[in-house]
Amino acid sequence: MTRYALITGTTSGIGKALAEKFAREKINLILVSRDKQKLNAQADLLSKQYDIKAHVIAADLEKTDAALMVYEKVREMGIKIQYLINNAGFNVSGIFTENELAKEIDMIKIHIICTTEMMKLFIPDMVKNRYGRVLNLGSTASYMPCPNSAVYGAAKAYVLSASKGIGAELKKTGVTVTALCPGATNTEFAGKAGMKHTLLFKIFVMKPETVANIGYKALMRGKPYVVVGVYNKLLILSTKLLPPFIVSPMTKMMLR
Repeated sequence: MTRYALITGTTSGIGKALAEKFAREKINLILVSRDKQKLNAQADLLSKQYDIKAHVIAADLEKTDAALMVYEKVREMGIKIQYLINNAGFNVSGIFTENELAKEIDMIKIHIICTTEMMKLFIPDMVKNRYGRVLNLGSTASYMPCPNSAVYGAAKAYVLSASKGIGAELKKTGVTVTALCPGATNTEFAGKAGMKHTLLFKIFVMKPETVANIGYKALMRGKPYVVVGVYNKLLILSTKLLPPFIVSPMTKMMLR
């Protein structure tokens, strides 16, 4: 059977590392990001290097009906997706009352609305085919309130909760949903969010390739979620054990 993975946000960071991981495993790709020129270059490189098929769909996933457009283009290609990777996203860091509302709304659209729509569109086909694996990019922020990244943390909490709930509904269908929850990772994410100076991105920063490898293994095993790295697991454990009046200031300090 010809296998295909559809991955969003593939031209940098964890998404790029995931695309390379799937390509190394001889799984064909549909790469989805905004920049068509970068997508074409990436597809050309991966197809030649790993002898796979790599298609591109240029899409701004914050736009209304972007997920539907992606789904329809895949159907036009006559391709069945076995692996759906909802990786695209960004953060708007800073104080809630000072952040630009439009940017936070766009963040909600891409993390919550687009992720939901992609699952709603692709999962029914997976169920019909009795096989599918979905990987949604969560975060350590999925597990705690995040002062100075409040909306981002709430959006990632949705990703984790929805992944667990939908995954439970799909039990015995042959389809699984996995939430990949990394902490600070050495990508363009921190710079774009204005977070490179924060304490969070100065200690225990992981390589995107490491995150991608762990996420891939968890996905293939059908795990409901995976927290990446010992430090991040300890961090989340501490938020469960410590009272909120300690956790919130601690998180705020990390993100300041």
